[in-house]
Amino acid sequence: MCRVLVASRSGYYRWLGRDKQPTGRQQQRELLDQLVAVAFAASKKRSGSPMLVLDLKAQGHHFDRKTVAASMKRQQLRAKAAKKFKATTNSKHNLPVAPNLLQQDFSVTAPNQKWVSDITYLWTDEGWLYLAVVIDLYSRMVIGWAIAARMTADLPCQALKMALWRRKMPKGVIVHSDRGSQYCSAQYQAVLTRHSLICSMSAKGNCYDNACAESFFHTMKVEVIHGERFAAREEMRQTVFEYIEVDYNRTRRHSANGCISPEAFEKQQAA
Repeated sequence: MCRVLVASRSGYYRWLGRDKQPTGRQQQRELLDQLVAVAFAASKKRSGSPMLVLDLKAQGHHFDRKTVAASMKRQQLRAKAAKKFKATTNSKHNLPVAPNLLQQDFSVTAPNQKWVSDITYLWTDEGWLYLAVVIDLYSRMVIGWAIAARMTADLPCQALKMALWRRKMPKGVIVHSDRGSQYCSAQYQAVLTRHSLICSMSAKGNCYDNACAESFFHTMKVEVIHGERFAAREEMRQTVFEYIEVDYNRTRRHSANGCISPEAFEKQQAA
């Protein structure tokens, strides 16, 4: 065949071996795909290409977003998709309501200036669980949280007490929430007064006034709740604990912090 085609045997065998030996470009693509797959798995399938670019950069690998996005598409890797967020506020009551001191101004210059709090519901096969959180707007860190099978006034009180303990009992903090009955209750207001905290509440029917707290719940539900089945309340409690204390506070990148985690942001600012 080589004689008929006037080709050298050595040239023919080099051509024959090309399919068996990947080119340099193919090798680079395979390495990229491996790095992206590992980073995606490390994020527990939560990160899209923009966050994966940052994760890879922290490991010393520099790729642009389009390159990482193309690798994800090749490997059919998709970050968990968002679903609609539902509010749980019960503002139909005759309890006193505090003024809106925050006025959608979420900017702060130091810890313990403004905290936000909210409550959401979580379904298990054993019934509902309710989660209350307190978030410091300085770093978006969840500094207090409580979970229970009943949505009573004690729920946000326990979350607030955890926040006070973690932050070493600061005074004069603006604590913002919606105007739900739990936050307007005498029990919750007594905790605020006893610790010299300043109460602020959203305007009626305006979810944007407490957007940071609602955004946290939306993110948590997208990343660990939606699409999963929780047979027992204890399983849900463990999932919430791991997400808040291990993933969200310590490792999850937040755009408000320059795309680093709340804990890393606070350490960076304190250095």
